[in-house]
Amino acid sequence: MTTALFPGSFDPLHNGHLEIVERASRLFDELVVAAVRNPQKGEPLFPLSERKQMLEESLGDLPGVRIVAMTGLVVELAREVGATVLVKGLRAVSDFENEMQMAQMNQHLSGIDTLFMFTSSTHSFLASRLLREVARFGGDVTALVPPPVAIRLKERFPHQ
Repeated sequence: MTTALFPGSFDPLHNGHLEIVERASRLFDELVVAAVRNPQKGEPLFPLSERKQMLEESLGDLPGVRIVAMTGLVVELAREVGATVLVKGLRAVSDFENEMQMAQMNQHLSGIDTLFMFTSSTHSFLASRLLREVARFGGDVTALVPPPVAIRLKERFPHQ
């Protein structure tokens, strides 16, 4: 059985992430989607437990997909879940440099390879950071996120 790990902050999960999960889940026997704490991204909008819950609510019906949360090294989680490959989504060339460095570090630390998947042009402009900003200032992002995420964003920013 081939298991892949798709780690991300998912703060919040959006339709670009969902696209990568749907496509990657067709390539592997099991896809473990991991909400991770990324200290480089500052204070998250949603706590890790709530991000995990939104992932479960949004992806729970996809066959072969399992949801976890973690705060340590991604390569350690990959070992724990038996993943033989990491999956990372890319929106644009600008994402590649940082993701390539992380992929090389992960490969150095553990021998695990990373599969890069580009989102479709329909989702290439989506970034969690932008969605948080638009929602914070009252913009409607419901068409860009799964329904459970839209509900939480409306609760967090009631003026939306």
